Amino acid sequence: MSLPQPVPPSWKDLGKSSNDLLGKDYHFAGTALEVKTKTPSDVTFKVGGTRDSKSSVITGDIETKFSNRKHGLTFTQAWTTANVLRTQVELENQIAKGLKLELTTLLFPDKNKSALLNAAYKQSGVHARGALDFFKGPTFTTDAVIGRDGFLVGGEAAYNVTEGKITRFAAAIGYNAPEYAVTIHGLNNLNTFSASYYHRVSSDVEAGAKAIYDSKATQGGVAIEVGTKAYLDAAAFVKAKINNSGVIALGYTQTLRPGVKASFGLALDTQKLNEVSAAGPSHKVGASFVFES
Repeated sequence: MSLPQPVPPSWKDLGKSSNDLLGKDYHFAGTALEVKTKTPSDVTFKVGGTRDSKSSVITGDIETKFSNRKHGLTFTQAWTTANVLRTQVELENQIAKGLKLELTTLLFPDKNKSALLNAAYKQSGVHARGALDFFKGPTFTTDAVIGRDGFLVGGEAAYNVTEGKITRFAAAIGYNAPEYAVTIHGLNNLNTFSASYYHRVSSDVEAGAKAIYDSKATQGGVAIEVGTKAYLDAAAFVKAKINNSGVIALGYTQTLRPGVKASFGLALDTQKLNEVSAAGPSHKVGASFVFES
């Protein structure tokens, strides 16, 4: 008798370990500040702001989230400095076990609006999702991932209801093990291919790589990026990555005390170490501070 299969990751989370390793905790685009607080009644408040180092533009948002765990209900309301009002309502494990419904609406200052209805269904060995964008098309998007013994197979397709045609499709295969993961994607109607690899070398060291090939690119060929993460102790870690364009990125994150985290990032273009363009230097530096209670 075979053992029950775990729920596989969703389509958007295929290759997540490698993507997080190479994409998160590199704060070199500017300075960011985030403050989170939570009340005893499960209401979470979050205020965030970012100053772009290139344009000096400051953007921010304020978000309120209410969770009722007993009834599987989550309500989120956010307002940004661009005057965008975002509302999200989630309902999980109420209609059927493993089913999650989510409605997200956006109101823009130019009176444009967006409404997206999402549904996700998770069971042993299967993770399927569907989304209906009411004002864009409308467009129906669906994806599914099937997993067995670590092997993963997934696909995605978008269908324009008004035009009556498939506008986008993609496929992926992968393998997840406790210490490593490999994923291959065929995106943009199978015109772009990406391969990612993640390896937990030890409890203190992680490594990963990603390669992207665009069959329609006129130049450049394959873009490659490799990186690593090392824990200095229980409260600090460093990250480093380099791509085939010669850009090196470094990140350092330190937990100063429970609920207070500081991150610093640096990006160096090794091909332009002494060059300063009209738009400014090719190198970037930034920081992020998170306060949570």
